[in-house]
Amino acid sequence: MKKNTICLWYDHDAEEAARFYARTFPDSTVGAVHRAPSDFPGGKAGDVLTVEFTVCGVPCLGLNGGDVFKHSEAFSFQIATDDQAETDRYWNAIVGNGGAESACGWCKDKWGLSWQITPRVLTEAMATGGDVAKRAFEAMMEMRKIDVAKIEAAVRGEAVPT
Repeated sequence: MKKNTICLWYDHDAEEAARFYARTFPDSTVGAVHRAPSDFPGGKAGDVLTVEFTVCGVPCLGLNGGDVFKHSEAFSFQIATDDQAETDRYWNAIVGNGGAESACGWCKDKWGLSWQITPRVLTEAMATGGDVAKRAFEAMMEMRKIDVAKIEAAVRGEAVPT
């Protein structure tokens, strides 16, 4: 186990979530699956207790702890994308697999975990500061999934197409 690992609580399907993430994102894998040696609040002896996995190189541990705790927007994965096709691919995979859209590039997967699918053009515009950042930010505030062409237009100071 790594020195620092993100532990994500699931009701009972951490392994399914880990396998979805591994299929969806690059540099993502499923490692060891550990079964409970005895009954526990979220399940029975022999049920999957924890799953070791990585998401885009980030080590995680999925814990099947039962329905005591839920994910919230206070924690999210931010996935940087290079273009609209990559943005669409990740967004559509999450939302299309039982997830839900939210605002400003955020969506939730079917397990309630929040994701920010963020094109690099947006983060670069925000880092520029000043009027460029303001225009990009204002364009983003009108979106659910980020539209790269609209962010690029905002960065150039052009009217954002509707």
